[in-house]
Amino acid sequence: MSDLEAPLRPKRKRVLVDYLVQFRWILVIFVVLPISFTIYFLIYLGDVKSGMKSYKRRQKEHEENVQKVVKRLKQRNPSKDGLVCTARKPWIAVGMRNVDYKRARHFEVDLSAFRNILEIDKERMIARVEPLVNMGQISRETVPMNLALAVVAELDDLTVGGLINGYGIEGSSHIYGLFSDTVVAYEIVLADGNVVRATKDNEYSDLFYAIPWSQGTLGLLVAAEVKLIPIKEYMKVTYKPVVGTLKDLAQAYMDSFAPRDLDQDNPVKVPDFVEGMIYCRTEGVMMTGRYASKEEAKNKGNVINSVGWWYKPWFYQHAQTALKKGEFIEYIPTREYYHRHTRCLYWEGKLILPFADQWWFRFLLGWMMPPKVSLLKATQGEAIRNYYHEMHVIQDMLVPLYKVGDALEWVDREMEIYPIWLCPHRLFKLPVKTMVYPEPGFEHQLKQGDTPYAQMYTDVGVYYTPEPVFRGEVFDGPEAVRRMENWLIENHGFQPQYAVSELSEKNFWRMFDAGLYEQCRRRYGAVGTFMSVYYKCKKGRKTEKEVQEAEQAHLETAYAEAD
Repeated sequence: MSDLEAPLRPKRKRVLVDYLVQFRWILVIFVVLPISFTIYFLIYLGDVKSGMKSYKRRQKEHEENVQKVVKRLKQRNPSKDGLVCTARKPWIAVGMRNVDYKRARHFEVDLSAFRNILEIDKERMIARVEPLVNMGQISRETVPMNLALAVVAELDDLTVGGLINGYGIEGSSHIYGLFSDTVVAYEIVLADGNVVRATKDNEYSDLFYAIPWSQGTLGLLVAAEVKLIPIKEYMKVTYKPVVGTLKDLAQAYMDSFAPRDLDQDNPVKVPDFVEGMIYCRTEGVMMTGRYASKEEAKNKGNVINSVGWWYKPWFYQHAQTALKKGEFIEYIPTREYYHRHTRCLYWEGKLILPFADQWWFRFLLGWMMPPKVSLLKATQGEAIRNYYHEMHVIQDMLVPLYKVGDALEWVDREMEIYPIWLCPHRLFKLPVKTMVYPEPGFEHQLKQGDTPYAQMYTDVGVYYTPEPVFRGEVFDGPEAVRRMENWLIENHGFQPQYAVSELSEKNFWRMFDAGLYEQCRRRYGAVGTFMSVYYKCKKGRKTEKEVQEAEQAHLETAYAEAD
């Protein structure tokens, strides 16, 4: 969009919170970063200690902790106590959504002990893990074995439980789907205290398909069995610059991993990893990766780039150099490639610490990056939190791949945010209709990236401050998000609920399908014990009265349908 075409917006008067945000870096450098580094180090020591235990001992501790959860659930008095939720503090969650439901009356269950890798089964190619195991922890254990989860979300702090109950994606999702698609079994504590193992083909298969995206409102996840794949020591990454219109950039992105002849299952034509970065409305870089052996990477003439070192340029800025020097190839150690966006939190680190990408900062203090998202949330205060909701956007738009050009044009027109992250993922056609599902009948008219068993979607990641805010103009963040949500509903898209949502209950269930989810809530006693997924994601503070009214409404609905 040219300056002449940009909508005319009135100027916005700066207020105190603008200056608090502008100079927040002082608090981050002198308080948040040192504490973050200390916490990261202590967590690392805890992971090492856990790793020294035998799988047998870890399993024994797991069984003991599960029994504590069962005992705690059975102590709840439904007529006196509030709805069940975990004891984790609201600010600890990595997502941007306010965990305001915990400010109301509720019954806490402590799951903080569930942070162990229970087993790496090389024969079944399964990792059995507890829900608080994070991506950094699991990759640290599996990569030296030349194994990895099929989908390894980029940020170290993202946990298995969050990626299952919420949303998880990576550059390999165009092959394996979302993180929850790689899970083969869930261990769930139900509302009545029963512990069940749900798989796609046992008596709890309905629960197995309903768990993803449910935000922990069907039961308490205490373990998951996740698919492992064989890997190699390096990732051979190709950076391809693209210049043109947004539609041109979208087509180049599709062509980077989706053969036009629809031969999507051919590993010769389809890379192991793919992502795209749109830096402005006319420039982008498409990156593809293929696993490579140590011998291949060290061949004469090949470039090895260890992007994980603290003093290295931030990954998104490194990729951007392809726009000046042209297409290039390099080899990145596999684990460092998995977590390439951790140090700079994609590009959000630039807003938090405007000079943190400079060589002198990276060399002197880069080893303390990144600040923990939970600490950033804990130290921001109500005024800054509201400011970010109004003047800043962190959203993912999941849209059919063939509509990615339309989505890019919408973001450019309505939000003017760059860079934009692109990452494809399969949305599988399942035996039952889940909360998220492909377009009906897609298999009868396959488009680029589709197969008869899965429609190709893409994540359009919109994370940054809109240009109107930088220009000092009025920007209504909540209204922009509402328009985005309406656009997604009209285009069979989805909004991950880790982000701040403006959806009404009616529109929430227009976007997501309620059938299987509500069926499982009734069958497994979640109604009256766990709050509904919409209510849990709903923006704003929840009072005790609201909790009671919502609980009673769901109970009455369930009883009426049973009658």
